[in-house]
Amino acid sequence: MTSTKQRSAARSPSALSDAWDRRTSLVKQELAAANAASDAKTARLKALRLEKERVDAQAAAQSPETASPGRKRVKRIVV
Repeated sequence: MTSTKQRSAARSPSALSDAWDRRTSLVKQELAAANAASDAKTARLKALRLEKERVDAQAAAQSPETASPGRKRVKRIVV
């Protein structure tokens, strides 16, 4: 069993403040890591999107423009 001196030391204002500071810094570190991972993912996806748009633009520039046939006429038979 712990002595009363040890229990009172754990509950002293400075010990409580230190514990609070440790938890706060841990949460900030975890948040920073999550933000960094999200930023890296966003940058990767943006690069992929820009590359796809560039490839699509090149393909559109190389392919000949074909006129759309428009609407097909339907012959109606009047009886």
